[in-house]
Amino acid sequence: MLSVNNLGTNLSDPQYAAGRRKMLDLVNRMVSTGVQFDLDLPMIAVIGSQSAGKSSLIESISGITLPRASGTCTRVPIECRLTSSSSPWQCKVTLQFTTDKDNKPLGESRIVHFGATMTDKSEVEERIRRAQRAVLNPSTNYRNFLDGSDKDPVERELTFSINSVSLQISGKDVADLSFVDLPGLIASVAKGGNEGDIELVRNLVTTYIKRPSCIILLTVSCETDFENQGAQNLAKTYDPEGKRTIGVLTKPDRIPPGEEDRWLRLIKNEVEQLDNGWFCVKQPDSATLKAGITWSKARDAERDYFSLKHPWSDLELTHQRRLGTSNLANCLSDILSDLIGKRLPGITEELEKLLQTTEDELHKLPPSSSDPFSDILNLISSFSRDLAIHLEGTPNKDGLLQSFRPAQEEFRKRIRSTAPDFRPYVRQKEVLYEGPVCRDVDYAQPHFLSTEEAPVAITSDDKAIFADEVMRRAEDAITRELPDNYPFVVKKEYISACTDLWQDPMKELFDIVVKTLVAYVKKLIIKHFGNFSHSGLQGHVMNIVSDYIKLRSEQASERLIWLLQLEMQLATLNTHYFKDYRDKFLSYYRACRWDRGGSNSLISELQNYSPPSGYHPNQFNDCTSKALSGLAGIGISGIEPTDLAKLLPADEYEPALHIMAEVRAYFQVAYKRFVDNVPMAIDYELILGLDRDCALEKAIRAGLGITGPDGHKRCEELLREPAKIRALRDDLEKKRDRLKAAKKELMTLCL
Repeated sequence: MLSVNNLGTNLSDPQYAAGRRKMLDLVNRMVSTGVQFDLDLPMIAVIGSQSAGKSSLIESISGITLPRASGTCTRVPIECRLTSSSSPWQCKVTLQFTTDKDNKPLGESRIVHFGATMTDKSEVEERIRRAQRAVLNPSTNYRNFLDGSDKDPVERELTFSINSVSLQISGKDVADLSFVDLPGLIASVAKGGNEGDIELVRNLVTTYIKRPSCIILLTVSCETDFENQGAQNLAKTYDPEGKRTIGVLTKPDRIPPGEEDRWLRLIKNEVEQLDNGWFCVKQPDSATLKAGITWSKARDAERDYFSLKHPWSDLELTHQRRLGTSNLANCLSDILSDLIGKRLPGITEELEKLLQTTEDELHKLPPSSSDPFSDILNLISSFSRDLAIHLEGTPNKDGLLQSFRPAQEEFRKRIRSTAPDFRPYVRQKEVLYEGPVCRDVDYAQPHFLSTEEAPVAITSDDKAIFADEVMRRAEDAITRELPDNYPFVVKKEYISACTDLWQDPMKELFDIVVKTLVAYVKKLIIKHFGNFSHSGLQGHVMNIVSDYIKLRSEQASERLIWLLQLEMQLATLNTHYFKDYRDKFLSYYRACRWDRGGSNSLISELQNYSPPSGYHPNQFNDCTSKALSGLAGIGISGIEPTDLAKLLPADEYEPALHIMAEVRAYFQVAYKRFVDNVPMAIDYELILGLDRDCALEKAIRAGLGITGPDGHKRCEELLREPAKIRALRDDLEKKRDRLKAAKKELMTLCL
């Protein structure tokens, strides 16, 4: 076996440029931050089939001895980070866990320092052996393997693992190089192994070599047919063009006589061409190793073998530079440092993006609290202020008040549509004059009613109220009244018939407003308390606010019923408005009953009247103009053409017309009053009532139970993070720290 006391490497020579050393040191320092789990850092992965000579190659490059006892082959990735230093030689071993005992990814990688720093190379082999046992038995405390017996357990939990053993080696005779030794690919399950080992090892190797920045160091044994070695096929799968792969032939002394040419063609890069070509190394055989050959003698023997042994000695000088461990290690250092240099801009950009993404993910988490009581009070106050702004009204088309308007407009139309449909003639066909022409009187809206005042649609005849019906009801109601006096109850009945229809539209408006308000406030609650749905804070606030809105709704509903009851009592102080409409309706109804026998009624003619200018052939217009002028001449001014209808002689239905006119006029007064008062009452009692005297804010505080003696404890409970969120926060914070540490290392290179 190689003498560990004499093992070393001659790779730390002056040919290593300062720039290359800085590049390799940079990646080593970044790896020490743990950022290799987050970024695709340049690295070298040593792969090969079992017994391909990987271990001997690693020993020759690293200067340490790997475990070789039966059953202790490489079963976990072994990362070697070599750093040339002026300080004495030392080696640190750490365990890096990225998966659990079932090989399922951990939320955050775990790094364990496995023992004290070693200064004696002879201790390394045993420490690696113990470290590998700890990795393969993750459920057992690692100290049992560090301090216990140096024996393999009867049964191990895992046969192979993606969790790794990391060696940080530095010293005067150490090269600047980093690589990872991966378990050898296996073709069949050995005794004590698992059926899934073949696929597990393959997946483990794939995890490394599929990375774009991974240099694949492919070891191929010359004692086995090239085509039958699975590592070569796997490397070709993930690097089909051979840009990242470096080939290494091992055990050249095992080549059967006469078959040397097929392997020489690889060294010449004539077949299975790779951008970085092929190398060949010669390590001591088992007998020589047992004899304790030193590293320097092993390298001398290797040089002698290639310089003296046919056909290697016959190769051209260019190809001879691809023979021997030293040449390979120099090439690896050059390639790795060059790759690091090329990748630096990309690493910097990826690091910045990843850092920003991590910060964003942290910001999305519910904010952690150091003062729960103050934080809860701030949350409630912030929500209350925001709600107050929306209750007062915002100038946005989707604002709270704007969302009520369609329902308010529909309410106004429905109340307006309850206007009594009085017809100033009898229900059956009525002859309004004697002559050759008789027809039904078509009912039209009075010209003095605007679109806002008139009903939306005229009712059908079966719902209309005709003059003869009004007259009969008035006569039936007479008790002790004097002649031509009719009981007020008749007018009240007709008005009540309208106001009795107002409750349903009022209730529908109120229900829509409440539903819209609840949905709107819910959005604000989610906006302010959405980050605390896990702790129940959002749900508690939602329930409290819903209960309070329900309470305010009940109070507002009582106020609306009160308003509706007021309308049951007929009264108005708006006498001018009432009398004006009464007189207009009376004139209108009279005019409708007076027909000149032509195609238009008198009222229509008066409505269409236009003062004549100059000669005017229309006799009706001339007469109307003279009448208006005559009235003005005797001092009666301000008369409209339709006012002339008031001069029509009374007919037998005159009392009915008066009743109809007063009822219709009062409806105008009452309906306009009602369609204003109801929305205003809802707004005052319910909408603005939520924020009046900070009532809702007080209700939330009381409902959450934070105002009592246990208020602080209650706040802690409401803001307590669930274990899942807390673990995620810890993982993200650790990741952020790793990325910041790596960024700092990048900055030192720039400096």
